[in-house]
Amino acid sequence: MEGRKKSMLQAADYVVLGVVMLVSAGIGVYYRFTGGKQKTIEEYFSANRSMSVLPLSIALMVSFVSAITVLGISGEIYAHGTLFAVHYIGIVAATVVVGYFYLPVFFELDSMSVYEYLERRFGIAARLTTSIANYIQLTLYTGVVLYAPSLAIEATTGLSSKTSITLIAVICIFYSTVGGIKAVLVTDIFQGVLMFASLVCILAVASSEIDGGLGRVWQVASQRGRLEFFDFRPDPTIRHTCWSLICGCFCLFCSLYGVNQVEVQRLKTVKTLRAARLALFMNVPMLVSFGLMTCFCGLVLFVVYKDCDPVRSGQVGSADRLMPHFAATKMAVYPGLAGLFISGIFSASLSTISAMLNSLAAVFLEDYLKRLYRRAGRSFPAEKEAYFGKVLAVSNGLICTSIAFLAGSLGSLITLTVSITGSIAGPVLGIFTLGMFFEGANEKGAVVGIVTALLTCMWASFGQPRPKVPPLPASTDGCNFTVLPAGLSVAEPPRDPSSYFYLYRISYMWYSPMGATITLVVGYLASLLFDKFSRERPIEPDPSLFTPMLAERIRRKRSDAAKTTSSQVLALEEANARRNQ
Repeated sequence: MEGRKKSMLQAADYVVLGVVMLVSAGIGVYYRFTGGKQKTIEEYFSANRSMSVLPLSIALMVSFVSAITVLGISGEIYAHGTLFAVHYIGIVAATVVVGYFYLPVFFELDSMSVYEYLERRFGIAARLTTSIANYIQLTLYTGVVLYAPSLAIEATTGLSSKTSITLIAVICIFYSTVGGIKAVLVTDIFQGVLMFASLVCILAVASSEIDGGLGRVWQVASQRGRLEFFDFRPDPTIRHTCWSLICGCFCLFCSLYGVNQVEVQRLKTVKTLRAARLALFMNVPMLVSFGLMTCFCGLVLFVVYKDCDPVRSGQVGSADRLMPHFAATKMAVYPGLAGLFISGIFSASLSTISAMLNSLAAVFLEDYLKRLYRRAGRSFPAEKEAYFGKVLAVSNGLICTSIAFLAGSLGSLITLTVSITGSIAGPVLGIFTLGMFFEGANEKGAVVGIVTALLTCMWASFGQPRPKVPPLPASTDGCNFTVLPAGLSVAEPPRDPSSYFYLYRISYMWYSPMGATITLVVGYLASLLFDKFSRERPIEPDPSLFTPMLAERIRRKRSDAAKTTSSQVLALEEANARRNQ
């Protein structure tokens, strides 16, 4: 409680924070006044394809590793045990699938916006429907990411969450707007190092707080029932099982890495498909290492507070705030260490938000602004593309900031993030997969499929009321102060979970697979139905718009058909010649 009333940081901590802010802003200024000075759209949004593999792999890792990961996953492990760590299996599998089945298609497509693929494959209706849905998802997600580090800053400095959000937003909007994607990618490397350093700080200080050091963490966690890795129950209403975590994260990361503007735009900052695939694969061990370290930090915090749970004792409002609470109460005694931790949390969100703002600007410019110019019969002035990109980055940053002010009342960070992302990312993955893997799919079917999936998933995600999942047992017996039981005045009797509407009971981890499946099944069946009753001959799409193996098969089939037709024409000509003789 005290950590939220006044600053727990010392002068050295503020020096560390100040240096991080200055470096992040300085990189943006550097790239504004060097090289091409971000005056062309190619340099501003794709760095002229001049990035190398290692920096790109680090940037890929940090673009979706934010304060949500650090605070949310550690809080999840603290409250519900280690089962959530199983989801990294799905992430590894998704990376391989993306590298060989989705990424080659976008490298064939020379476009700034990934949604141009949908226009070429299906038509403008499919492109705009998907682009708008994903624009909403990225905006909501960025707002939540912007909110997350305010928890840490509020706990350690005493600044209100609104002040913290505003401070982070201003810095991030500045360097991502001024320096373009190259500044974003280079800053990511600096911030990635700080993110790992923040976890090392937690583990180093916690080892001195635990009798027997970190070596006892596994033993104590096992004794208190926190270790669980195998739950194969098929029931989709169970919050976490191995099936939901692996399948959910597989679909989610296929969407995030395979068909999402943020990652595809980054992957196209290198010159070749081979380099992009290598960067994608190199990102995996870094991502998994960081994730597992975060999971272990959650276990470590549980052992530190095993006898006096800060959540149940009223010291913090939720498990998401445990790591900042630890920094404020345990790390602040070491000059500069709490500042380094806050810098890591701060950097984790800066890296993600800057990536989102750059990509949101690219989508708005390519899919909406230029289209409005074309509809008016005018061409968009090429010399003003980079300028408008910067204006759009600022505008999107302001929208995301307003969403961040509302995020605190919407639930736990992990559940909120996966619910928002999965309910839209699943259908988006579905329509791209429908286009790349199913030759018979058409635009009307694709639009019907994704709209059906979006409505169903958003209904499942935001419908109320829904059952609450209690955390695992924790103790307050060792607290050296009087614990006041809050909220027990008129407690409602627990309600039978089966009495809730079934759709609201489905685990949030299933939203992404559910959305992708509905889009594929409904989209393909609707395509067949529209084809059956259509009087128009279906257009044969370019084979390069399909995943490599299918594209090769289509090329062979069309080549064989052309040879057959040529042979038939030749035979007919010979027959006519013989008759004429």
